[in-house]
Amino acid sequence: MLEVLFFLAAIGALGGAVGVVFLKNPFYSVLSLVVHLIFLAVLFLLLEAQFLAAAQIVVYAGAVMVIYVFVAAYVGGIEEPLFDPIPRLRVLGPVLAAAIFIEISIAVLGSSLVALGTEGASDLEAGFGTPASIGLLLLEDFLIAFEVASLLLLVTAVAAIVLAGRKPGEEGVES
Repeated sequence: MLEVLFFLAAIGALGGAVGVVFLKNPFYSVLSLVVHLIFLAVLFLLLEAQFLAAAQIVVYAGAVMVIYVFVAAYVGGIEEPLFDPIPRLRVLGPVLAAAIFIEISIAVLGSSLVALGTEGASDLEAGFGTPASIGLLLLEDFLIAFEVASLLLLVTAVAAIVLAGRKPGEEGVES
């Protein structure tokens, strides 16, 4: 049963990611990203990382996606492309995508398939994935990355406020 749930969640996550890339309407693209994040939370639950699954739903699918929806509604539909398509980029994009796919395939086939015969997450200690163990990791081992992420969120919040304060066609913010 867990295998079926894993494949359903993986297909849903991939479908949401593909929808983000291929949907033309920014609002539907954001909604597709919410679907992607919800299926990622299911995958976290299958890995017995309950805290990460809850944070995925509350923080990303909840708060951050609300900001994205407001930005998508504020910007509106873009009728013309942001840049002129360059013919070389139409060739270079798929070549780079194929190169990344080959690299990921080599990494998966070279290392990850060895773990298929093992029990998986059953050999972890009892407190793994709890809020206390995650907090210790964030505030001890990954403090720099945690602070950089919080600074990035602060900058995006300030940028959203600045963008919301501008009126269409306005060059700069009046003081």
